[in-house]
Amino acid sequence: MKDIVRKYVLKNAAEFGGKANPGVILGLVLREKPELKEDVPRLRKEIDILCMEVAKLPLEQIKEELEKVAGDLPVEEKKETVEGPLKPLPKAVKGKVVVRMAPSPSGPLHIGHAYGVSLNSEYAKMYGGKLILRIEDTNPENIYPAAYKLIPEDAQWLTDRNVREMYVQSSRLGMYYDYAEQLVRQGKVYLCTCDADKWREMKSKGDACACRSLPIEENQERFAKMFSSYAEGEVVARLKTDIKHKNPALRDFAIMRIVEHVHPKTGKEQRVWPLMVFSVAIDDHEMGITHVLNGKDHMDNAMKERMIMDCFGWSYPEYKHWGMISFIGFDLSTSKTRRAIEQKEYVGWDDIRLPFMPALRRRGYQAAAFRKYAMEMGLSQNDKTVSLEEFWKNINAFNREIIEPKANRYFCVEKPIAVTITGAPKKRVLFDLHPSFPKRGQREFNTTGEVYIAENDYNLLTEGVIHRLMDYCNFQIKKGKWVFVSEEYEDYKNAEHRGMIIHWLPMQRHPARITVMLEDGTTAQGLGEEQMTTLKVGDIVQLERMFFARVDEVEEDMITLWYLHR
Repeated sequence: MKDIVRKYVLKNAAEFGGKANPGVILGLVLREKPELKEDVPRLRKEIDILCMEVAKLPLEQIKEELEKVAGDLPVEEKKETVEGPLKPLPKAVKGKVVVRMAPSPSGPLHIGHAYGVSLNSEYAKMYGGKLILRIEDTNPENIYPAAYKLIPEDAQWLTDRNVREMYVQSSRLGMYYDYAEQLVRQGKVYLCTCDADKWREMKSKGDACACRSLPIEENQERFAKMFSSYAEGEVVARLKTDIKHKNPALRDFAIMRIVEHVHPKTGKEQRVWPLMVFSVAIDDHEMGITHVLNGKDHMDNAMKERMIMDCFGWSYPEYKHWGMISFIGFDLSTSKTRRAIEQKEYVGWDDIRLPFMPALRRRGYQAAAFRKYAMEMGLSQNDKTVSLEEFWKNINAFNREIIEPKANRYFCVEKPIAVTITGAPKKRVLFDLHPSFPKRGQREFNTTGEVYIAENDYNLLTEGVIHRLMDYCNFQIKKGKWVFVSEEYEDYKNAEHRGMIIHWLPMQRHPARITVMLEDGTTAQGLGEEQMTTLKVGDIVQLERMFFARVDEVEEDMITLWYLHR
């Protein structure tokens, strides 16, 4: 005891000018020798005595004596501090973190995936690590072939092209077979031919079936026959665990089964497929995954994966789970949406009404908005219920921060009505493309009082008050006629009876014909500024007094916009 205490007293005293802290020494000693907790009073006394003895020594002598015992001191790991908006990950080393996202190819990614993909990607960036995309397609019955292309596109877009490697599990079957055969040979896996219902009943009671005690040779023969002789449902490969485990889900769970369904990648060539937990455990090891970040609905799966890794003597990743996020008001079922698309209820995955990435990308949402949302939510095990209204309020706010500085302003007049303002002057009116960035350029209107205004504004204008066409002139409506009053904004501002300020278009020779795809799938038509014909597909604009929109198509003077948000 005295030797252990002395080395820590010397170390602490050397670090703090010759005087050691007894409380710190106690903690250090107990960390090295926890068994000394049984005699803490005696230990405290020894610490106090040695602290007083060492305090009498010159600092140089303390350092000399410390050098003699330095080899007995445990090496302290240097902890790197990583700056970032997210909470640190346990046992994360900068430059060595490897995380993965592992969707099944049942359809493109949706807003629920966006959270998990973004969170994994941001942690990879935070630690200068690697993000892997792994498409888990070992369930042939629930695969949408187009998803093999859609998912990587969505993932690269969401992560700002941060996906470093991509794998498809159906191309790795041989490796899974080899590992499964190895476990059979070691007696850790048995091939069960019991009736499924009967086996479940036995499992719930903690009783082993007859197959569990078969000799290894018999199991090897059955495993070989999985690839040729058995039919679907006749046999499964089970990992031997604790048949009386307190969690029934962890009792002798299956790792391989037969599926006769035709796989879009392998066709009829393969009929033996790993269960997700088996392929995931193998891949996480082979790919060097250091941290698994996913929903807490995968907690049982994580325990199964660790059991599989234990069979091979592998170390396993750090598992961190987030709470369930229930999106209220959204239908995120890919199978239902696929059927609806097939039945022509939607035009495709990029239908403006869908909460899937192809549609949101086409509308003009920015990937950084989803990443920021994920970082704001963070990695917490608390369950969350997110309403449709709350979700879009947050996403739209984050998205607006990104696009507002970029989006040029334009006038668009929905269902235009032509009016003439009697007595209005001929005028050249200039509008900034963006009010905060005047150097970006201007739009030019030339008018003599003949203008288009939106039908909705036309119906709201009342007689007897002063109205204003933005940056042009003030007018009144008298007995159905529109009459010029003045040009100055101050006249409008100081008017006793003040009406509306509205946007407008001059009766120009070549207006842009605008169609807007609205978020409910309907369309609206109108006229836009002639300068809008120079826009390019993908540009995001703000239609003044209306909303942000993305340019979806440009054909001469015809422009199709997709509604984004206000």
